[in-house]
Amino acid sequence: MPSNWLVLIVLALATIGFVIGRARAIQSAGGETRDLHSLPSYYGTHVAMMAAVPAIGLLLIWLIAQPLIINSSVASSIPDSAIAETDLGLVMSDVRRVADGLDVAVSQGAMTTQDAQNLNADETDVRAELAKVGVALGSDVSVPILEAAQDYRQKSKVGSMAMAAAVLTLVAGGMFFAVGRTNKSFRARNVVESGIKTLLLAAASLAILTTLGIVLSLVFNTVEFFKLYPLSEFFFGLTWAPSFGGGSELGFLPLLWGTLYISIIALAVAVPIGLFAAIYLSEYASPKMRSVAKPLIEILAGIPTIVYGLFALLTVGPLLVSIFGADGVGIMKAGTAVMTAGLVMGVMLIPFVSSLSDDIINAVPQSLRDGSYGLGATRSETIKQVVLPAALPGIVGAILLAASRAIGETMIVVLGAGAAARLSLNPFEAMTTVTAKIVSQLTGDADFASPEALVAFALAMALFIITLGLNVVALYIVRKYREQYE
Repeated sequence: MPSNWLVLIVLALATIGFVIGRARAIQSAGGETRDLHSLPSYYGTHVAMMAAVPAIGLLLIWLIAQPLIINSSVASSIPDSAIAETDLGLVMSDVRRVADGLDVAVSQGAMTTQDAQNLNADETDVRAELAKVGVALGSDVSVPILEAAQDYRQKSKVGSMAMAAAVLTLVAGGMFFAVGRTNKSFRARNVVESGIKTLLLAAASLAILTTLGIVLSLVFNTVEFFKLYPLSEFFFGLTWAPSFGGGSELGFLPLLWGTLYISIIALAVAVPIGLFAAIYLSEYASPKMRSVAKPLIEILAGIPTIVYGLFALLTVGPLLVSIFGADGVGIMKAGTAVMTAGLVMGVMLIPFVSSLSDDIINAVPQSLRDGSYGLGATRSETIKQVVLPAALPGIVGAILLAASRAIGETMIVVLGAGAAARLSLNPFEAMTTVTAKIVSQLTGDADFASPEALVAFALAMALFIITLGLNVVALYIVRKYREQYE
């Protein structure tokens, strides 16, 4: 049974449990709801939660664990001769593709379930058969791959049936247990509120565990990289020249310089414009103007970064070439350059700086302004000498958050800055960033056992530490500001 249908069945049974629990509670009180400890809806919610929450939890755990267990079981049965010249992970990827293709063929009626299980790679061109139902395979299917795919399908089917049986049994058990203890003196409200508190704690824990999983995945692969490539050459190397044939030079400094250079230009554009816009909207604009201008500025934050990248490639780059190129000043050779990416990224960051600064300036107590006006200061003097100093910690936090956003940007850099890793002060030359090289190193059929592929994780780890540091500093400053003025 597909998992989505199973979820719908669980929710339907939980709804029925809600109705039964509510009715049973009212019945136990002889129809007098005022004799109940809790509102009738709490009794129904208790039954629904006992039916749905454990079952959905089991379903999620099963969906995560089953592929891992089946993958390990099938991999152990593949003969060594089938993986002698390649990687086990690539072989299992082929196995899953063939298994999925057989499922598609069965679902479309091109073959029966029995035919799919009895298919023989020596007698049938499996690749051609699956191509008929729109499943494209990269190469011919060997006998071990097909047998492993058939084993994978069979075990997945058995696992799915066992999952459905276990989940539905847990639903029924939870429902009967909850209905059985439903009576007028049962403290349903307390149990439901405790359950909701547990769910909220689980949601918060999930976010923390996801972050931990990301960090651990980066750490493990980064350690593997530094087993193959010297740490000193990575962090202090001045040349970035990867070669999948060997002899790569993987210096981090050119990429770090390009990242920081583009980010500095972006902040030089975004901070003044965003800050001045925030001052105008919070201190000078009429309510009508503010209601129109603020949403229009924030629209910039909703534009996809790929659109900004195309804008840099097709509009800003050619415009800069026309001014600073051979027909103009003569210091710019092509449209892809640090300045192109920096200007467009700065435009993208304007709403981040503007919105955060606007909220921070509005949070400055009005009593500070009134005191300044009472001493005879003008509006501009009040803004310069009272409001901005009071809001400065929060504004600095907003700028640091925008800086971390700029450092992590990819698409604008890929399309607007070029791909050259170099140490140069000329903003009209092409450069690249850490994020762009992470993409390039993991694009294509890269061997994850090679330093040329694993370097992407080392780059990601370094970038993670930099942006994490900026975010921690920014949040600390903002928090300190809030504690001072709230």
